[in-house]
Amino acid sequence: MNLQLQEWIVEASIEMMQCAMEEGEVTSEDLVVEYLERIQRYDWRLRSVIEVNPDALDTARALDQERKERGSRGMLHGIPILLKDNIGTHDQTHTSAGSLALAQSIPAEDSSVASQLRSAGAVLLGKTNMTEWANFMSSTMWAGYSSRGGQTLNPYGPGELFVGGSSSGSAAAVAANLAAAAIGTETSGSIISPASHNCLVGIKPTVGLISRRGIIPLADTQDTPGPMARTVADAVLILGALTWKDVRDAATLSGDRLAFSDYTPFLDRTFLARSRIGIPRFYYRHLEKARMSIIEEAIRILESQGATIIDPVELPCQGQEWDAYVMQFEFKKYLNDYLKTLPETVGVRTLDDVISFNEQHAEAALKYGQDVLLWSNRTSGKLTEQAYLESKRRNFELAGKQGIDAALEQYNLDALLILGDDDVNDLAARAGYPSITVPAGFAQDGIITEGGYSTKGPHGVTFVGTAFSEPTLIRLAYGYEQATLYRAPPNLDEMND
Repeated sequence: MNLQLQEWIVEASIEMMQCAMEEGEVTSEDLVVEYLERIQRYDWRLRSVIEVNPDALDTARALDQERKERGSRGMLHGIPILLKDNIGTHDQTHTSAGSLALAQSIPAEDSSVASQLRSAGAVLLGKTNMTEWANFMSSTMWAGYSSRGGQTLNPYGPGELFVGGSSSGSAAAVAANLAAAAIGTETSGSIISPASHNCLVGIKPTVGLISRRGIIPLADTQDTPGPMARTVADAVLILGALTWKDVRDAATLSGDRLAFSDYTPFLDRTFLARSRIGIPRFYYRHLEKARMSIIEEAIRILESQGATIIDPVELPCQGQEWDAYVMQFEFKKYLNDYLKTLPETVGVRTLDDVISFNEQHAEAALKYGQDVLLWSNRTSGKLTEQAYLESKRRNFELAGKQGIDAALEQYNLDALLILGDDDVNDLAARAGYPSITVPAGFAQDGIITEGGYSTKGPHGVTFVGTAFSEPTLIRLAYGYEQATLYRAPPNLDEMND
């Protein structure tokens, strides 16, 4: 591979790659070769890619030939994309959620996400590491750790800066330019958090916008996949490719669903001048000086672009204490359902089996224990318990209707603004509402967290809205991104020294 391509591919956008392929300057095969070389060169330290796809080069060559003979399928034709290790693929890669119990598992069919990406012409480059079982295995597990993949590190400060979870590998890989983009999944913060801490754009869609079929579940009420990319435009291109209705995921059949196959018309930076953005100060109260300065600067920039800032706004639900019963009860039910779909050769069929496997392989599988798996396993797996039903109702009512929706309506807002993965993002997750995070700068110092990481480093600002308000959030995120252009790549050669 020539030096010019090695330099060009760093931070190259999907549009740039597509134009270069159309002009015959590069091929999809060139892109795959270069990304595979970058993975080999840099990922020994980051451990962001858990497995590369042995078919990726053949797929790229076939797509290059198809482009010559029949033309391009669209903006994702030949674009190498990584998938989080809980997103099912029926190929030579495995789908394990980072667990040794599923290390050899290959689903009987592609997930909806994988199928849609293949149809759009994307090259599935491989799988990314993740916090094991989407961070629902152990209360002491570090973000980005899995028994199968080890510890993913933040490329901006390996071993020092928080990488975020649970889509940690997807974030670190894209931040380090090991793929054009990646797909993560979120139940509560698992796209927004790692995107924010790795200087990326992350879109956590409304639950039901993208099918979850074939994804190893945590909580059906809150689970959703979403794109993670270096720019809003790249993330939007991928989002539109994934929004088809799936009769095997009832959430995508909702009568309230508002979906588009192309979100690029919402890349409108002029919208900021007509927008109203709320500042929920209650949720800023734990920020130290360095992170507080980032959110204050973001507010100043939004005002300078003409946005009307309502500061402060109050949410009726602020100060509420929240439980995790929806995740506790749904994990067992939906994981058991998923495991039953796997081929007979996969040895685990229930959560009981997973726990037993881990106990039998404790030295390799239980570095942090499995107290959360045991906690979930104490439920019936039938979703009939009153504590679960009340928690689910309370989440929708207090986080949604009496929380985010109430504030948006009372103050006539387009969205709420928070720093990165603050608590309002958890409210959005509980309600099933969308959020988009965008790079907002670097904290030069910070506090040390309970996990031993510093809060200094990259941080994003996150726009949070009501159900299916993705078009509005995209307008806001794109306008802010274009006014700031904070995205900057990590220095990987310095990391390798």
